[in-house]
Amino acid sequence: MLMRTDPFRELDRLTQQVLGTSARPAVMAMDAWRSGDEFVVEFDLPGVDPSTVELDVERNVLTVRAHRPVNEGTEEMIAAERPRGVFSRQLILGDNLDTEHISAGYAGGVLTLRVPVAEKAKPRRIEVRTAEDRQQAIGA
Repeated sequence: MLMRTDPFRELDRLTQQVLGTSARPAVMAMDAWRSGDEFVVEFDLPGVDPSTVELDVERNVLTVRAHRPVNEGTEEMIAAERPRGVFSRQLILGDNLDTEHISAGYAGGVLTLRVPVAEKAKPRRIEVRTAEDRQQAIGA
């Protein structure tokens, strides 16, 4: 049997495990869902001091930065699997979200962001007048 080998396959696999991929990042895992008239996004940030978390919104791009301090003790590390230092993640928010009223909370190592849906994107009713000048509501 003839097999084609790729000398970089193992390196790619290892890199994906350590750094993650765009679909499954290794640092700052998140969940996002819609709940009524807002979107909720949760980031896992265990061991991060909330005072080091920075949130920036520029146009429709939300950037989350966090810092987990590096152990600078004289101890000999047996295993070091948790990422240390500064890391960030960006989300592109749609035009139908109200970036002026984003709220954030941090509890139990989880950063929770709530992004409300913009008023202009919410469904609304339009009144239609008939020839007899009766008003009738139609859902839009």
